[in-house]
This record gives sequence, structure tokens and C-alpha cells, in this order.
Amino acid sequence: MLTAVYKSIKKADTYLFVEKRDDFSRVPEPLLETFGQPKYVMIINLASREKLGVADLSAVKQALIDQGFYLQLPPPEENLLTQFKKDKGVESD
Repeated sequence: MLTAVYKSIKKADTYLFVEKRDDFSRVPEPLLETFGQPKYVMIINLASREKLGVADLSAVKQALIDQGFYLQLPPPEENLLTQFKKDKGVESD
């Protein structure tokens, strides 16, 4: 199962996986507008992989089958103040 991977030039650490290189026909137009001009990164064979960086491999495969694309967003930023309070045993407001 080959997939082409693109990164967003507008959104940091955001990637779009599509079934075929340069084929964005199944990607909704509002998503492409928000994503910006996709910048090609690589083609990978999902069938030969056991892991896939941050994304869940089975979720990527299923999304490609169901909707023709997978959008990988960066993990949410950790609130350092909340984490500090938690570590110190301070109740949050």
C-alpha cells in the first residue's frame, strides 16, 4: 500500500497522506485551503511498515481506504504551568 506524504507550509508539523502522488481529488477543498500548498516529502509503502512515527499505522491505512487521505496533526502543546502545578501537588483553580 503506497502513499504519498506532503507537509503543510502553513501549519507546522502537519502532514497529509494521499493514495497517489499529486492526487488531491478526494481531499476536501476547505482542508486544502487550510493546509496550504502541499509540499511533497516522500512516498512510503505502508504494507511493509510496522510503525509510522507519530501516527497510528492502522488508522492511516483505514483512512486512506475510507476517505482517500489521512491528515496528521501535531500533538497538542503541553501546558507547562498545569504540569508544574500537578507535579507540586497544587490543585488547579
